[in-house]
Amino acid sequence: MIKAIFWDNDGILVDTEHLYFLATKQTLAVTGIELTEEQYLDLFLVQSRGAWHLAEEKGVSLQEISRLRNERDQLYSKLLGQEKVAVNGVEEVLKNLHGKYRMGIVTSSKKNHFELIHANTGFLKYFDFVITESDFKKSKPDPEPYLLALERSGLKKEECIAIEDSERGLCAAHAAGIKCLVLPGKLTRKGNFEKAYKVLSNIHEVLSEL
Repeated sequence: MIKAIFWDNDGILVDTEHLYFLATKQTLAVTGIELTEEQYLDLFLVQSRGAWHLAEEKGVSLQEISRLRNERDQLYSKLLGQEKVAVNGVEEVLKNLHGKYRMGIVTSSKKNHFELIHANTGFLKYFDFVITESDFKKSKPDPEPYLLALERSGLKKEECIAIEDSERGLCAAHAAGIKCLVLPGKLTRKGNFEKAYKVLSNIHEVLSEL
């Protein structure tokens, strides 16, 4: 019997992946690198490796890479402040589930970006806990974020289910022994989801799977 739901953030609750891709693409462009969607999917949403090694391979110094990374983060923050990012239908689903299950957000987002993202969504009142990048050492696809979620929930892995949009998120949940529903987005739809408990086509299907 499922007692807790662990939600990914970017790509599930909010539509932000395209903004992070855009910020990274624009920042890397000054080094002569044209980051494609396919590269972004593989390096960020499958391997969780990032793309700064591409700049390093072109001879860009580590000091300059650090500056560019900060510039990218600032650009991402600016883009987040300019767009509404809440995914349509999410609040209706959260309202339906609230009080029936323990719910947590398990995200690799930086805490400051997470707070900026949810400044106006109104979603956080539905959750019992939030886990962001600052709470763990190893990010998805490592299972550490989900193992921490199990600890926070106080429940067994068999009593929990995760909701993810990317291959790396699915791998993290699966490695932690947690069943995972996958709802692919535009940037993640080509991922390998063989390990998923089920692949969904829209957010409302979550209700029928619990």
